Amino acid sequence: MTDGLTENWPDRAHHDMGGVSKFACEPIDTSTHVLTEFDRIVDAIRGILGAQGVMSVDELRRVIESLPEADYARLGYYERWLCSMTGTLLRTGVMTEAELQAHL
Repeated sequence: MTDGLTENWPDRAHHDMGGVSKFACEPIDTSTHVLTEFDRIVDAIRGILGAQGVMSVDELRRVIESLPEADYARLGYYERWLCSMTGTLLRTGVMTEAELQAHL
């Protein structure tokens, strides 16, 4: 059955789970989530990159949404952020692969 509104919509990307019946019946956890030290550090780095004009929230989201499905499913929320930020810094030349490896 088509509703006349969605028949020409493109297929969903793997990150687009809104309204998917598989998830619609699962309860939403609305409890307060305690941030880990890792979460806070990644969030702070994103804030600094934004304040310095190095990376926007839109860029963060675009790269997260372009992660391969297996990576997207395997990584946690802030791990996706870190992958996005790292990828953007490498792509834009803010840092090199050698510099990244030296800090790891």
